[in-house]
Amino acid sequence: AFALQGGAIALRYHGKLARVETKADQSPLTAADIAVDAYLCAELARAFPGVPIVTEEQAASQKIRHPHGRFFLVDPIDGTREFVAERGEFTINIGLIENSRPVAGAVFAPAIGRMFAGATGLGGFEIIAGKRKKLVLAKPDNGALVVVATRSHPTPETETFLQANTIGRLTNAGSSLKFCMLAAGEADLYPRFGPTMEWDTAAGHAILAAAGGIVEQISGLPLNYGKPGYRNPFFVAYTPGTKFNLAPVRQPAQDRKQN
Repeated sequence: AFALQGGAIALRYHGKLARVETKADQSPLTAADIAVDAYLCAELARAFPGVPIVTEEQAASQKIRHPHGRFFLVDPIDGTREFVAERGEFTINIGLIENSRPVAGAVFAPAIGRMFAGATGLGGFEIIAGKRKKLVLAKPDNGALVVVATRSHPTPETETFLQANTIGRLTNAGSSLKFCMLAAGEADLYPRFGPTMEWDTAAGHAILAAAGGIVEQISGLPLNYGKPGYRNPFFVAYTPGTKFNLAPVRQPAQDRKQN
């Protein structure tokens, strides 16, 4: 319900932005980000008193690590570039972490009307017309993999990976929808060889994992949460049975010691 209302707030600003600010990391910031963040953090704090909230838009929340505890990761608008460009692929992300692993998540894409949720032990679901539809992973064709990749952040490493594998179809998408596309059986593989933060991935990761999918660092270790600075290393999300070649990809030196 919180993600749905957050999406409704975001849509009030969609296509009506007076201005767009730029943060220190050169990412965009809008009044919509701030408004949705304020709503989500207030409601989560009220509903789950005592559970810390780490959010992209409040730097103070990021100064305390919670590597082995229970905490929320919130991205009020994931895919702000898509939001500013008036593409529909932005999402509202709420992820719950326990003992470094994502155990529950909600991802809502209000402009295209897709709502996903999932939790450990309960599976993953898409909410359609108020009813739950269980998410079922696709069985991959390893001779023609369906790959989804980032729209706004292509990298040379991603291009190298795509050339080293047998790709039947490549789809570009923004935000955490890429995890949800795997969970919904619409893709087999999502490689991410560029910078992401934990609030970008936690909710989608939780949904995909609940549906039976896998998210790993390129070392083969699980992608975990509560890391220093909340920065993710390179990772690959995929469905069971998907075969791929990671050999050409190298993790940047600054990220190798994080996990």
